[in-house]
Formats: sequence, C-alpha cells, structure tokens
Amino acid sequence: MSAPIPSPTTPHTPSAAGASAPYGYVLLISLVAALGGFLFGYDTAVVSGAIGFLRARFELTAELTGWAASSLLVGCMVGAAAGGPLGDRFGRKWALAACAVVFMASAVASALANTLSVFAQARFAGGLAIGAASILSPLYIAEVAPRHGRGRLISLYQLAIVLGILAVFFVNLRIQRLGDEAWNVNTGWRWMFATLAAPSLLFALLLLFVPESPRWLVKAGRPEAARRILERINGASAAARELTEIRAGLQEEPGGWGELLAPGPRRALLVGGALAIFQQFSGINAIMYYAPEIFKAAGETTDAAFAQTVTVGAINLVFTLVAIACVDRFGRKPLLLIGSLAQMVTLALVALVFHSGGHGVLLQLGIFGFVASFAAAMGPVAWIVNAEIFSNRVRGRAMAITIGLLWLSCYAVSQTFPILIERFGPATTFAGYAVCSALCAAFIARWVPETKGRSLEEIGRSWEAR
Repeated sequence: MSAPIPSPTTPHTPSAAGASAPYGYVLLISLVAALGGFLFGYDTAVVSGAIGFLRARFELTAELTGWAASSLLVGCMVGAAAGGPLGDRFGRKWALAACAVVFMASAVASALANTLSVFAQARFAGGLAIGAASILSPLYIAEVAPRHGRGRLISLYQLAIVLGILAVFFVNLRIQRLGDEAWNVNTGWRWMFATLAAPSLLFALLLLFVPESPRWLVKAGRPEAARRILERINGASAAARELTEIRAGLQEEPGGWGELLAPGPRRALLVGGALAIFQQFSGINAIMYYAPEIFKAAGETTDAAFAQTVTVGAINLVFTLVAIACVDRFGRKPLLLIGSLAQMVTLALVALVFHSGGHGVLLQLGIFGFVASFAAAMGPVAWIVNAEIFSNRVRGRAMAITIGLLWLSCYAVSQTFPILIERFGPATTFAGYAVCSALCAAFIARWVPETKGRSLEEIGRSWEAR
C-alpha cells in the first residue's frame, strides 16, 4: 500500500462553458451546502465560551465538565453513522434540510435547559445534526464539483467550519461582556446557545433552491435529471462524458456494506479512518472547546482569555484560506505531511512552555502556530481526502464509518482533556498530542495517496490496482 496511485489519465480540461458561468453555479450551490459546516463549527465551538459558566451553574466536576462539552459529540457519532445511509435513501439535499431543522430545535432546547441532564440531551440532538451534516455536506460538494476545482470546493466546507468557529468566538465575547460573572453564570451562556437558531433557519431556506446531487439521481434511476444538472455544471459535452463515467462506476460494483470488506474499499477505508482519527488526536478541539479556560489557566483575565480565543478563530480562518489556495496546486499529500510535522513542533513548544512554568508570548506562539498548522493542512485536507477516495456505490456508507471514527476520536479528546489536565498537567497532555502528530506524519508518508486532478471514478478504481 505504500506505492502511489497509478498515474492518472489525461485530466479533463474544462471547456469555456465549464470554467466560467457553470463554475459560478456550482460555486453557489457548494456555498449553500457548506453552510452545514458553518453550523457545525458554530455549534461545536459555542461551548468554549459557555463551559466555565456551565461549570459554575451546575457545580461540575472535571468528569462532568468533560461531559457537558462532549455530550454533543455522542450525538455526532450517531448522526455520522446515520448520515450516509439517510443521504443514500432520501437524497443529499433533503437529508441536509432535516439537519437544519434539528439544529434549530437543539439551539432552543440547550438555551432553555435548567439541569445538566436536559442540557446534555439537547446537545445530543444537536450532535445528530452535526454528525449527519459532516457526512452530507462534503459528500454533496464532492458529487457536484468538477474535477478541476473539486479540492477548492470541498475546502469551502472546512472554510465554513472555521467561519462558524470564529463567528461564535466573537459572539461569545460580546455576550460575556453584557454582564458580570453572576449574569453570565445564570443567563449569558443561554444566549450563546440560542444564537444558533438564526443561521439554522437560513440554511433550511437556502436548501430549497439547490439541486440534488447528480450522482445520487443516477443511483435513484433518474439519469435525465442528473444530465440537466451536469450540463449546468460542466456544459453539455462534458456532462455526457461524466454521466457515462458515473453509470459505469455504479455498474462495476455490487455495493452494500459487504463491499467495504473487499481489498480496494478496505484499503481506502483504512486511509480515510486513520486520517479522521489523527485529525482529532492532534488535540485541535482541546483548543477549540477549552481555549478560554486554557488562557485563564495561563494567567489571563476572563475578558483577555475570550479575546485571545477570537484571535485563535481568526488564525484558523486565515490559514484555512491558505489551504484552499494550495490544495489543488500542490496536492493533498504534501500539505498533510508538512502540516502534521508543523503540528508536532508547535505542540512540543506548548508542552515545553507549560513544563517550564512560563506563559505569555511563547505560549501564544505555540498555540497560534499549532492552529495555523492544523488549519493549513489537516483540518480541510482530511475532509477532502475522505470525500474523494471512495467509489460511488460505497461512498455514503464508507464515509459514515470514517466520519463516525472522527467523532469518536473528537469525543475522546474533549471528554478526557479536563481529566488529563487535572491529573497529569498541561505539559504532559500537550506532549501526548505532539506524539500523535508525529505518528500522523509517519502514516501519511507511507500510506496516503495523492488524489489531485483525478475524477472520483478514477480514484475509486485505482485502489484495485494497488
């Protein structure tokens, strides 16, 4: 499996029609689908501002603090497992619309909760929507995108995630400034969760105007509807070729869960699942979910800690834009390898600063550098590779497994972070994350193929030749 994917056939060169107006159309519908990522980022990161106030409101231990932050992620695991099959059964578009409705309901219920149990149940429901959307949004984009811009378009999903994170960091900062500590403990955190309802409604409304995935339409026996959408995306001649490829890809494979055990899909599943696990075991969500608490532990005031968290979100956004600019130019594998090595170095710096008892500029340099390294590579590119490497007939089911593994890993990190900090200290905790990034780099160097410039059908067939 260490050999690269065989050389691709001559890449499709988009026609003038396929590169101008139709590309604007596919960009527009991809942006709508990517709003699922905005809600994902917003809803997962909102807890970073609320967690300290929740701990005081409900008098939480370290274990229960972890549960308050991670109850959402249990729902994410279930939603990720269900998202692929639901998208296969009802279509990508309508499954995403259902996610938007659940997002709204969860936001309101979380804000109104008066016990930890009710709060956790509301967050679990929100996790169902996040987990399903984490499958369906990049899957939809991958299936509508032309190959020459697919990496950038799928990256819009990660861009939307980091925009959601930055937006909620800023909203949290503004809300916590509206009152004193007592007001935030009783009321402020509720407004933090309630603010998700508005973008959820917008997402639901915009989905009414986007088409269904053409690949799903072919699978559903509606090739003429698929052809019309492909013509809008790529132009008539390219649409005819792509429709032929899609049909051939669907006929080649028997499909079903058992197909994932065949040698080709199994190899792809190993790569996708490992990338999902390594993405989370970098410790990124220890930063995203607990950033204000980390900065306060290093001696910052509450307001300064919230302000530093906004800086984390801004860096995350800027370097995600760097990834979008680079992913189709330099390829997936080089970005992943360089990014994971940079994560290792910056996390080691954070561990050393905590070990020496220091903080201030060096700690900020380490945390900001780690976030930049993650955002420029592992953050968006792991999603891109997972959306690309599976063949048409098994893509929904395979992504349900790999993204389910991502959420399981995310849960493990967010649940254990307060416990690890309490029992072993921040130096040992961040050193462990640095080791995980080093292992990730070794895995990427040996096992991860390059997928740049390939059609989804070519990538799916190439695993059989390895």
